[in-house]
Amino acid sequence: MRREFYFQDDRSNKFWTIELAGCECVTTHGRVGAKPRETRKQFGSEDAAGQEFEKQIAAKLKKGYVEGAPPKYEEPDWASMSMSEDVFWRIIGLFNWKKTGDDEAVVEPAVKALAQMPVDQIERFDDILAEKLYALDTETHAREIGEEAYRPGKYFSPDWFLYVRCCVVANGREFFETVVRNPTEMPKDMEFESLLSVAPTAFERKTGEEFVHISALSYESFSNREGWPNSDEA
Repeated sequence: MRREFYFQDDRSNKFWTIELAGCECVTTHGRVGAKPRETRKQFGSEDAAGQEFEKQIAAKLKKGYVEGAPPKYEEPDWASMSMSEDVFWRIIGLFNWKKTGDDEAVVEPAVKALAQMPVDQIERFDDILAEKLYALDTETHAREIGEEAYRPGKYFSPDWFLYVRCCVVANGREFFETVVRNPTEMPKDMEFESLLSVAPTAFERKTGEEFVHISALSYESFSNREGWPNSDEA
């Protein structure tokens, strides 16, 4: 028994197959068009192999794989797109977390895509980013960031809080919306300052000039006055 699956998004065009042959499971995977990589695994019984067969399929489906032969893959035409909420999150979704530890490498796919868009759309990306960071700029969220959490009368770093909020946005729409609703889900002792460099780097790469755009909303900590009703900083 052999089944075939594929996964396509703005960064990936991958395939995965699994075959059950008696007490053996054989999987192949890789980029569509590339030489497949094969893994074989023996089990003590056909039942055990069958259970593993179903378990692996369920795991792939959960990750977004679709059963069948992959259709023709088309690269996103970023230059023709207008910036919207959906496009903003698609660009955020390009972050390559396999490069964790090298923040420039993580954001590079997003920078590359954004740099293909018109200048006003790069600015719009920055505006939407400011809106997201502004929404997280509340005392309630600041109290949930770990050791550096906000406590009245104690030292608090506005910059660190900003970088923690960046971490929320960098992890995508679903996580962002969860954290907006439930501040206790804020990352603890984690930051991703490099998110702030995406639009400036894309703009500079496209134009050769410095990015001087100013959004209507400020993402700096304490800018959201409604989020800090009891603070003198707001």
